[in-house]
Amino acid sequence: MILGSGIAGSTLGAVLARSGAKVLIADAGTHPRFAVGESMIPQLVAWLQVLAERYDVPEFQALTDATTINEKVSNTFGRKQHFGFMLHRPGQEPDPDESHQFVIPDALTSASHLFRQDSDAYLLRVAVGYGCDTRQQWRAEKIDFDDDGVTVTGTDGHVVRARYLVDASGFRSPLADHLGLREEPARFKHHSRSLFTHMIGVKPFDDVLDVPERSRPPVRWHNGTMHHLFERGWFWIIPFDNHESSRNPLCSVGVTLDPRLYPKPADLTAEEEFAQLLGRFPAVERQFEGARKVREWVSTGRLQYSSGKTVGRRWCLMSHAAGFLDPLYSRGMSNTFEIIHALAPRLLAALAEDDFTEDRFRYVEELEQGLLDYNDTLVNCSFIAFSHFRLWDAVFRVWGSGNTPGTLRINNALRKYRNDGDASVFDALEKVPNTGLWWPDNDDFKTLLDGTAQACAQYEAGEIDGDRAADIVLRLVRESGAVHEGFGWKDVDRRFIHPGRDQILDFLQWAAKSPVPALGTVGRESLDALLAAGAGSAAPIAGVNR
Repeated sequence: MILGSGIAGSTLGAVLARSGAKVLIADAGTHPRFAVGESMIPQLVAWLQVLAERYDVPEFQALTDATTINEKVSNTFGRKQHFGFMLHRPGQEPDPDESHQFVIPDALTSASHLFRQDSDAYLLRVAVGYGCDTRQQWRAEKIDFDDDGVTVTGTDGHVVRARYLVDASGFRSPLADHLGLREEPARFKHHSRSLFTHMIGVKPFDDVLDVPERSRPPVRWHNGTMHHLFERGWFWIIPFDNHESSRNPLCSVGVTLDPRLYPKPADLTAEEEFAQLLGRFPAVERQFEGARKVREWVSTGRLQYSSGKTVGRRWCLMSHAAGFLDPLYSRGMSNTFEIIHALAPRLLAALAEDDFTEDRFRYVEELEQGLLDYNDTLVNCSFIAFSHFRLWDAVFRVWGSGNTPGTLRINNALRKYRNDGDASVFDALEKVPNTGLWWPDNDDFKTLLDGTAQACAQYEAGEIDGDRAADIVLRLVRESGAVHEGFGWKDVDRRFIHPGRDQILDFLQWAAKSPVPALGTVGRESLDALLAAGAGSAAPIAGVNR
């Protein structure tokens, strides 16, 4: 039994049912429905492709390509070509040289902005198509475990008996409440709250900012996920109308704030507070001139929550039911699919062998907690650094430099699986020293992140100034063997990271020489396949991850 029919519960349900399990997905709500968490990242795409092929659920593939998703799911999805960042100061026009852009190479990944009411409803239909039963508008009220299974009783008195319970319902997890699993307060260093909605009429940022041509990014800001940064906070702009195939005029907007600096006002509505925040930053305010909401604003308390335990005998708190950090860097959905990939084979084996001991699910717990804890380190560093551009520039390079290797190791495993059908290549991805880090099998990258965290903590404590902290982190980046030089991560004059064809090929050659097996050993096969496909010609690089 799975509680929650959102993107997590429906994806897991489809995988399990396709593999022969009898699955019930129960949800207190119904579809379609509003949800945030709309920005895809390369690792998300990679994990979804793995799930599609390992478990023979080809319908997942429709979500992994920005063109296909609009053809096979709905023409309501946006395109994500980049991560864009610009720093703002109250009452001032932004300095165009205090901006960054990391363009996602088309040759590696095609990402989208998910209109969640359509993507989530689609995934539930996929799960139902493979045999999942559903109960919608049904709320679990009582949960009882015994040696042979779990009994879940709804508020309507209906009783469900299952051999295993997965709670994928998110923050308001009935299982977390029943077992008293929440840590109070959440263990994370990072603090934030949020305001968000969908709006119509939000202008492309490119149209409200007049900057010299030399300061313009390689890709329009409107063509990706835009982050407007300010001290201890950031606005997100996620358009769904940024390509010709879309028929969705809406835009996801929100702001995330540290409540210790921006306490939640008791005398303002969420809409009034958002307008007040816009008034502090002229360029961002221009982007919203004439825009209006299409649904009510949501205003949260502290976003961070955590659980002391996420797996037990016959139960699992999955993904956002286990904990949450912050939408910065869009790791939520990627983490979800990675956790599904870890949970599904263990759960299928447990069902087949009628053995639900906690030890066989121990890695799932380690992964869930690690994903949250490492993200806490990075996001906390980022919020600290937003007040000093050079330090933020350094943190940006730490974050970005690990993304492509972290994705390549997954794609390399998938390529090998396609060649020989041996799923043990995915087991090898779990044998890592830093479970939950987005590049988990490279100790040099872990050292880089640890050094960054230490420098940011010293800056936050007033022990060193921002320039000194930035110098420390930038030196670590320059000296780290985990950072590939070709994309420009080590070059402080390169604020716009836009890997071209030759840079991608150089990166793959660098990866093929890596002593890290998930990059080197398998990476050489990927490089050979790429060269055989004509990487030296003028034609586009095709099929790096397909």
